[in-house]
Amino acid sequence: MSGKIHILGAAGSGTSTLGASLSKVLTHKHLDTDDYFWISKFTAQRQVTERIKMLKKDLSIYQKWILSGALCGWGDEFKSYFDLVVFLWIPQDIRLQRLQEREFQRYGNEILAGGSKHDQSEVFLEWASLYDNAGMEVRSKTLHEHWMTDLSCPILRIEGNYSVEEQVNIVLNYLKSN
Repeated sequence: MSGKIHILGAAGSGTSTLGASLSKVLTHKHLDTDDYFWISKFTAQRQVTERIKMLKKDLSIYQKWILSGALCGWGDEFKSYFDLVVFLWIPQDIRLQRLQEREFQRYGNEILAGGSKHDQSEVFLEWASLYDNAGMEVRSKTLHEHWMTDLSCPILRIEGNYSVEEQVNIVLNYLKSN
């Protein structure tokens, strides 16, 4: 069974949710790249060298782990660490709806016009909407596809609007048969 799993995909594709759910079933430690990337969530980024140092330390502590989120650009040296990479993709309209709902859950009316988080939320949603059609210059499907080309481990693609339970079962069935 794979002890070191990385889950990646677009913002709102469910990488963190799948990672947390899988970690309970597999008894792997769940780690998320956002915890390394941000000093203060979504406002202040941590320096790349510090992110790498922190992640390296945590990955060395646990024999079995699931790392959710994106490493592209700053964590390329971790590509050889993985036993399995799970790539999630869901249709853009569903993903953007999830993100809008998540933004409202986090910030409430502050994301509405005139609210203190309105501009930040609009910029984030615009950035997230670029995923399916943008090139290598931003976090995009193109960038993720390119990033995965030289991985030495298997890649499990879960593409479509599946429930978390269905995604967990897809991964578990894959692990049992490989």
